[in-house]
Amino acid sequence: MASFHRIAPKPAQNSTYNTYACTATEVELNVLTGEYQVNRMDVLYDVGESMSPLIDIGQVEGALVMGLGYYTTEELLYSKTNGENLAPGTWKYKPPMSKDIPVDLRVKFLKNSPNPSGILRSKLVAEPPLNMSCSVVFALRDAIKASRAENEKHATNAPTWIEIVAPLTVERAQQLCKLDLSLLRYRD
Repeated sequence: MASFHRIAPKPAQNSTYNTYACTATEVELNVLTGEYQVNRMDVLYDVGESMSPLIDIGQVEGALVMGLGYYTTEELLYSKTNGENLAPGTWKYKPPMSKDIPVDLRVKFLKNSPNPSGILRSKLVAEPPLNMSCSVVFALRDAIKASRAENEKHATNAPTWIEIVAPLTVERAQQLCKLDLSLLRYRD
């Protein structure tokens, strides 16, 4: 993940910098129901020299949870005829709840990465971490691929491409697993 920001304190001076981050995510997927749990998420984020590390950690964690909702639960449905929002409340629109937050969320800041053009050598913290939440979708895709590989040992001409549409809801995850129920029956 990389974020690009430009500041220009004086018209003649043009200063840019990049913000970098790395995320590793571990998920557990129930292939029968499509329900999943984010067991662990490790984040290494480049904040330059943080002015307030606790506030910056809170900003990163908040953006990650916001992104988890965006990529996994918050499906906005609109009418094709008049554009009316078909999910106006939380009955169909699902924001992230306490069980959607990773069980083990670790945020660390990159050391020795001052930003010479930033305010007090700091870098942007608010929005860029939201993009790192897409690692949950990639981890779920890998779990779905593993499930399909196990399931397709018994099938022929199984496709290898999986089209993932965000948000990757519980229903979509379950349908993408393409579980063959005949394999779940007890055989002598």
